[in-house]
Amino acid sequence: MHSESVTWLRGALDEDDLRAMDASDAGTKPGQRLSLNTALRAALEPVDRLINAIACDMRPVRAVVFNKTAATNWALPWHQDRVIAVQRCHDVPGFAQWSRKDGTWHCEPPVDVLASMLFVRVHLDDTDAASGAMQIAAGSHEAGLVPADQAAEVAGRYENQVCEAMRGDVLILPMLTLHRSLAATAPADRRVFRVDYAASVLPAPLAWAN
Repeated sequence: MHSESVTWLRGALDEDDLRAMDASDAGTKPGQRLSLNTALRAALEPVDRLINAIACDMRPVRAVVFNKTAATNWALPWHQDRVIAVQRCHDVPGFAQWSRKDGTWHCEPPVDVLASMLFVRVHLDDTDAASGAMQIAAGSHEAGLVPADQAAEVAGRYENQVCEAMRGDVLILPMLTLHRSLAATAPADRRVFRVDYAASVLPAPLAWAN
């Protein structure tokens, strides 16, 4: 399925492409951030090619791996992901809500930075509603920044979709898409690579984290 707000690349990655990602540790938290080191960048090369066939000059700037199981069966309400990872904290206008997580600086950038980004999900396992597939409000990025206490109401104005997928499927969304994750009713391995892509260079002295 393809639209301005949702792009599915079904069966886009084969077993050779996925094997390197299979080795990544999903940890025990709702999301485990991964360093974009040489090995991971090499593993992401097939994804990079897919993204740049659709949106030129994009590069990965953050990677997170998830695995929702019986032991890590979380739920998240409707929300937007509005935080980026950078190398160091600097006082630059428009960049706010600074925090340091697992040794990496994060902040909320201006809306134009977020609006130019994509978030990409690479499915390492089959997933459906019973295993806690992500749900999205397709097109909700058009609402701009949405306060957390209004997220559910705004999401209700858009078509809600359950992102059922097979291993090797890739989902591409605008960064500001509202989404949520319900707890699985039949937990099983539900491993997903979440990779944020950006085309922009951050204003100096800020730089994307590795």
